[in-house]
Amino acid sequence: MAMTASSPAPVGAGHSESERSPFVRLTELLSPYSPGKPLITLAVGEPQHPVPDFVGPVLAQHIAAFGRYPAAKGIEPFRSAASQWLSRRFVLPRPLDPESEVLVLNGSREGLFFAAHAALRHVGPRRGRPAILMPNPFYPVYGVGARTAGCEPIYLPTTPETGFLPDLDALDEMTLARTVAFYIASPANPQGAVATPDYFRKLKRLADRFGFMIFSDECYSEIYTLTAPGSVLEQAGPEYTNVVAFQSLSKRSNVPGMRIGFAAGDKRFLGVFHELRNVAAPQVPVPLQHVAVAAYGDEAHVEENRRLYRLKFDLADQILGNRYGYKRPAGGFCVWLDVSDRGGDIASAVKLYRDAGVRVVPGSYLAQPQADGFNPGTGYIRLALVADSESTGEALHRLVEVLG
Repeated sequence: MAMTASSPAPVGAGHSESERSPFVRLTELLSPYSPGKPLITLAVGEPQHPVPDFVGPVLAQHIAAFGRYPAAKGIEPFRSAASQWLSRRFVLPRPLDPESEVLVLNGSREGLFFAAHAALRHVGPRRGRPAILMPNPFYPVYGVGARTAGCEPIYLPTTPETGFLPDLDALDEMTLARTVAFYIASPANPQGAVATPDYFRKLKRLADRFGFMIFSDECYSEIYTLTAPGSVLEQAGPEYTNVVAFQSLSKRSNVPGMRIGFAAGDKRFLGVFHELRNVAAPQVPVPLQHVAVAAYGDEAHVEENRRLYRLKFDLADQILGNRYGYKRPAGGFCVWLDVSDRGGDIASAVKLYRDAGVRVVPGSYLAQPQADGFNPGTGYIRLALVADSESTGEALHRLVEVLG
């Protein structure tokens, strides 16, 4: 069955409910109630593990650099550190050139947003209205980026039947011929699914055939409990044509407030991307880039980070068992629970907050209704296991007690 668009509003029209922040919607949903027990929030994917010890000293060492405007492309030591880390972490066709194939970002979110605008400039005319494809549920910035770029966002349902990744075989040629870019997240948010090398190769063949960009959101790549996820860059070929990976230190290094990451891949696209960002995007302070150099040179804090998440997933395994369709995800720190037989996602979110003091996100708030009205997030709740182990265990026990 071919996948179709979900009839987005015209550019410039008012936002639908599904285009608003899921966290704003959640706050509005819960505003009539008070938490029934001391609040434990598992709603926002904001890492709560300790900030690495080296952050403060590196900032202090480079404090004077706050007195200068940063270059948009990033300092050379940062770009080299990112390139070297990619070569150590993944099996790449060749090392990425720090000068032309790596750009610093003010966090991956702004990069993912501006990438949609740069892609429209880069790929040239499409056959029909330009479209940008993305998984559904999805990180909200994908849809906003597509919409503000003047492209039609096409939401591809990710369900248990598709392995929680978009079904590439279901895409029709007419849609692919007008595609500007394809957002893919691996590990996926919220389900934690990881794309295989074969999946990335198939997506790369489609990108090359139809001339669109692959934007691979890999910000959760360093959080896993079994096998390290791969990167789309490993399957991109020696020129990295039509492929850009987005990385961030927020999850890997527990520094979400630093707002620093990078984009790496196709140098022709990155040239266009840099020109746009040079006049429109926020620059990254140089002291933060030096912290990132230290972060990408150290794996000990990342291994400790993974250990802490592994302990919390061990708790989830023990406390949740096989309830709510729970399965330990391949990557990321989220749990995606099916509560369709417990009153649904919205009612369950209210009940957990009101009766258990546990704040979670309804799955339907993280997804867009398809053209047929089906919302693939309906019936699920998302838990972000970012709190400490004691709080996480308490929250999971309360969840089971309240939802049954």
